Amino acid sequence: MTEYTSDEMMSVAAARALGDWMSCFVGIGLPSTAANLARRGHAPNLTLIYESGCLGAKPSRLPLSIGDGELADTADAVVSVPEVFNYWLQPGRIDVGFLGAAQLDKFGNINTTVIGPDYANPKVRLPGAGGAPEIAASCREVFVVLRQSPRTFVEKVDFVTSFGHGTGKGDRERLGLPGAGPTLVVTDLGLMRPDPETAELTLTELHPGIEVDQVVEATGWKLKVAGDLGTTPAPTEAELRILRDLKRASA
Repeated sequence: MTEYTSDEMMSVAAARALGDWMSCFVGIGLPSTAANLARRGHAPNLTLIYESGCLGAKPSRLPLSIGDGELADTADAVVSVPEVFNYWLQPGRIDVGFLGAAQLDKFGNINTTVIGPDYANPKVRLPGAGGAPEIAASCREVFVVLRQSPRTFVEKVDFVTSFGHGTGKGDRERLGLPGAGPTLVVTDLGLMRPDPETAELTLTELHPGIEVDQVVEATGWKLKVAGDLGTTPAPTEAELRILRDLKRASA
């Protein structure tokens, strides 16, 4: 079996969640890696949408930002940012929003704004929201991908940049948010999904070679574990080849 890194396992697992003929609103970074891997592999008809207005982008390398010219050069269409949000995103026309996070809490709320309790004087001021709040609110479902540690997986985020499930099941409905919210979280250790009764994130799959205790120790709350806990299939040689070719092209 070909050796692989934990980051490669994470990217492959995230890519597998995207199906052919789906539409995906893509965040930069880990989400973009996973989405482009999926499109180059098992989902060639996956439509990638970037908030800069690029619809159906087919970049030959990973974009550096949403403003990377490679996205516009390879897109089926380039529209204005208001059109992307007002016509495509907010009416619920996009299947999946794929996001990263600096902090994520047990109900899938995302922080990309500040670290620390004082907004005016934070320990760290992060890049901010961008289009993520609208993506989290309006896509039919949301996938989140990030490396797992107690710093990133916290009991309660310091700032709610992008709304997940609030304080539990029913909060999205009470606020009138149309999308289902986070339905999958992919990390370098395993997969989490919201409990159908409480919407609290629950460990449902372990990546090969990972133990439950490792995931629990890397989580800032008392993590629940599914009774039918599964194991993520290891990356195939084909998946690793595509991923590594993509990385080389982007170096």
